[in-house]
Amino acid sequence: MTDISRRALIFGVTGQDGALLAQHLLAQGCEVHGTSRRWNASGGNLRTLGISDSVRAHTVDPVDKAIVAELIDGVRPSEVYNLAGQSSVGLSFAQPGLTFDSHVGSTMAILEAIRVRSPGCRFFHASSGEIFGGTGPEGADESTALAPCTPYGAAKAAATLLVGSYRKAFGLYACSGILFNHESPLRSGSFVTQRIAHGAAAIKMKRASKLSLGNVQVVRDWGWAADYVECMAMMLRQPEPRDYVVASGVGTPLESFVERVFSRFNLDWKECVVRDEALVRPTDIEISVGNPRAAQRDLGWRARVGMPEVAYRLADAALVQSRR
Repeated sequence: MTDISRRALIFGVTGQDGALLAQHLLAQGCEVHGTSRRWNASGGNLRTLGISDSVRAHTVDPVDKAIVAELIDGVRPSEVYNLAGQSSVGLSFAQPGLTFDSHVGSTMAILEAIRVRSPGCRFFHASSGEIFGGTGPEGADESTALAPCTPYGAAKAAATLLVGSYRKAFGLYACSGILFNHESPLRSGSFVTQRIAHGAAAIKMKRASKLSLGNVQVVRDWGWAADYVECMAMMLRQPEPRDYVVASGVGTPLESFVERVFSRFNLDWKECVVRDEALVRPTDIEISVGNPRAAQRDLGWRARVGMPEVAYRLADAALVQSRR
């Protein structure tokens, strides 16, 4: 049965995190509304998960303050999740203005609508480990200084600070989940993990012979997206709002990720991967690792799936898709 007292509104519901969060909330009996700038006739990720008919769809540009206010006034959600915005770090170098507007503009529009129309509503903002820049192997926690070095990281940092200011100034229940890398087969093919998994699968199927990559020496903290959306919902169940780092706490070199994926297909990655300088970012973070100790202590949350299982799961899903 649907719990009408829990009515969720997810901005960006058709993305990886939005679709998985919708699935999680529906399983909890929550009424779920979701927005997208454009709705794919095929249903996209929602259709893949078998929940497209269960999510109440709204076509909304989340930076449009008037439309966002009208939507929140009409839906009257008990909780709002902002998962919208340009999500590619690499693309943010080519489109920094669009990236900044999509994150800060949407966050401002939603916070203002909640403040004016529904101040009792609880708000979750999806931030990113990119706000810290390089973390070192010890990892970043909630007290680590913000030092973004990518346009995407700077946009997420600004939006995170905005959430904190609304929490303090207006007493809103508003918090940010500082999410480190989290994957699933629902990810867009433009993300490097998907490019690796699908590139390796194509080589295995003899549809390609090489895969071009940039810097494979970077270290990242990888988890499984379905675990991370559970933490989002947990954060809005707490008596008081606060920000949390959401991460596995384990750093893995991209080179090791590549090796794991190719080994799944009994391939030697060194014979298949070529370096492409065009794929090297202007400012590449060497090490990005999160310290999730606070989330483990306060929420009882921890990442259940980490490396190398993440690599294996993406490889298996890519091979299945390549055979269709």
